[in-house]
Amino acid sequence: MDRFRALETFAKIVDAGTLSRAAEAMALSTAVVSRTLAELESHLGTRLVHRSSRRLRLTESGAVFYERAKQLLADLGEAEAIASAATVEPGGMLRIAAPVTFGLIHLAPLWPKFLAAYPKLKLDISLSDRHVDVIDEGFDVAVRIVRTPGPSLIARKLAMTQLLVTASPAYIAARGQPAAPQDLAAHDCISYSYLAPRDEWLLYSTMDGSEHRVGVSCRMYVNNGDTIRDATLAGLGIALQPTFAIADDLARGTLVEALPGYRGPDIGIYAMYPTRQHLSAKVRVFVDFLAAAFAAGVTPKR
Repeated sequence: MDRFRALETFAKIVDAGTLSRAAEAMALSTAVVSRTLAELESHLGTRLVHRSSRRLRLTESGAVFYERAKQLLADLGEAEAIASAATVEPGGMLRIAAPVTFGLIHLAPLWPKFLAAYPKLKLDISLSDRHVDVIDEGFDVAVRIVRTPGPSLIARKLAMTQLLVTASPAYIAARGQPAAPQDLAAHDCISYSYLAPRDEWLLYSTMDGSEHRVGVSCRMYVNNGDTIRDATLAGLGIALQPTFAIADDLARGTLVEALPGYRGPDIGIYAMYPTRQHLSAKVRVFVDFLAAAFAAGVTPKR
């Protein structure tokens, strides 16, 4: 008995609901499907399906065996997809979503290298700080910067970044430097619109790791990191910004840490996609490419 064929036939019988519909779906005769089921039950030494003239009903053993059979068939399909991805040159359109600032600073230099490595691929890149719905909006991969990736997508960590409380030297000279997190209430702050809540920042002491949730007085709310950086450089207020966006400003001294003893949380940078099962070659090579690039040092500066 071909056990793989028997598993496939059994699963198709259960999914179709009748032997005749399963036979039709598999382009086999009903007699062949019936005989395969009988041989499988004989091999296992148990009845899997109660047969009647109108419908089939799984036995208790059949229900357990069906769930396991489906998983085994899915695992085999994934293994075949992996093997195919290794031998078939990826091609077609790859739709990618990424945050604006991170995309411009850290992803834009990678596009020429990626396209040179995979000449049959085309890229459709959408840069937006909005949290896109990968599945509903038809994206293949999204690069996201979040503390917790969540359960709805597969996430592969690429790097880490950190949030710092920053201001321009001119702002500090004019308004003074806050000594403690609660002092931020007396300053003009610039907050990221997608931060929830917008008027509360989560900070940690670099001395003892203590957590501080502080209310801030915001002069501006902005839904784009580049605009927050520009406003902070212009001296319009204090902002909580990721190190991947402002490392050069800190090195030049055009921005400084406004609260040197306190920092925001570490945040992960992830490549996220809908499922591992039957993962396309183009998604697999892109995620692997990003992971290798960041592991090699193309990472956000800290």
